[in-house]
Amino acid sequence: MSVRSTTLDNGMTVLTHAMEHLESASLGIWVKAGSRSERESEHGISHLLEHMAFKGTENRSAQQIAEEVENVGGEMNAATGVENTGYFVRVLKQDVPLAADILADILQYSRFETNELQREQNVIVQEIGASHDSPDHYVYDLFQGAAFPEQAIGRNILGTVESVRGFSADDLRAYMARNYVGDRMVLAAAGNVDHDQLVDIATSKFASLKADGAPEPAAAKYVGGDNRLQRDHEQAHVIVGLEGRPYNSDGFYASQILSLILGGGMSSRLFQEIREKRGLCYSVYAFHWAFADSGIFGVAAASGEDDLGTLVPVMIDELRRATRDITEEEVARARNRIRAGLLMTLESPSGRAGQLARQQILWGRAIPLEETVERINRIDPDRVREVAGQLFAVAKPAIAGIGPVKAIPDYAAIAAHLHG
Repeated sequence: MSVRSTTLDNGMTVLTHAMEHLESASLGIWVKAGSRSERESEHGISHLLEHMAFKGTENRSAQQIAEEVENVGGEMNAATGVENTGYFVRVLKQDVPLAADILADILQYSRFETNELQREQNVIVQEIGASHDSPDHYVYDLFQGAAFPEQAIGRNILGTVESVRGFSADDLRAYMARNYVGDRMVLAAAGNVDHDQLVDIATSKFASLKADGAPEPAAAKYVGGDNRLQRDHEQAHVIVGLEGRPYNSDGFYASQILSLILGGGMSSRLFQEIREKRGLCYSVYAFHWAFADSGIFGVAAASGEDDLGTLVPVMIDELRRATRDITEEEVARARNRIRAGLLMTLESPSGRAGQLARQQILWGRAIPLEETVERINRIDPDRVREVAGQLFAVAKPAIAGIGPVKAIPDYAAIAAHLHG
């Protein structure tokens, strides 16, 4: 695997994976700052900043940015997460210098003009409304708030109507100056890209970038609790969860495997028991979200009011059963799915660039595929059962629901059932 890494004098890391057989390259800047980096008065500012990135700089108007990328057949996008934000472009190999120049421009010289800011604030207000109108998405905001109440890590990424409308251009500049510093930024590229050329471009274009000084986000404190919203829907969406494992913990991969065994596809325990055998819902699945210092393990489903009283106890029964009888066949299937996902990601330059950046942000280096596979292969049924027992021993589950939630068993009953 031809991965190269260079750290610039300003602390920025440049990572490339050369895939010479391609005619294109994907590159982007990933910043180790997301919604978790926000102060209480900044709820939603990370996402607003991402929206504003392509809306005009000191050197280019918003239209010029779009035209320069699309004139060469390129694509650009951005995304905000809890712990990082990414800005990326895909172009043909000869247009990599142009893409890198645009990325450097938008992340250092954005103007945040009043008219553009007001338009994007309105766009995000519409996005917030759409999210609240989508119970299958909104329930996850409720769930994260139940797991981590009154913390930045527990707040939704979009912000509120009031917070988003209240931000000024100076607020955006202050947040950016505090968090967008060299040692928190990774320039990653994959495809037909020349590493030395990209290093030279980055050295030139980011010469004045501040090297360090970004504050660490507050430590996550899992709390757990109940967060339900009664609405007149046909179905209730419900999530039952517990504290998961951080990226750097020895229980991370075992938790990922456990989530696949429980609810990672049509062969999973939850799907087979709840949908195929009992017909209690259309979809049910498990997930494990890892953060730098904590995580969430959850099971999500939706069902009609009449079936909720049966659905939730069966979900919990499957969680408890996982502490006793995980099989080698199930673990092998989950390991194979993870390996396949990693290999499929490597086939996409966009996926590979994002993978490199996330690895650098999380672990401080690009992780060879062989090392990751070896870690996954070490996980056996005993380890999965052990981690399941540790996860499900948490005193307070996090529970979220939206819809006819009165039919969901109360919090005390769920907690008692979970802990047997």
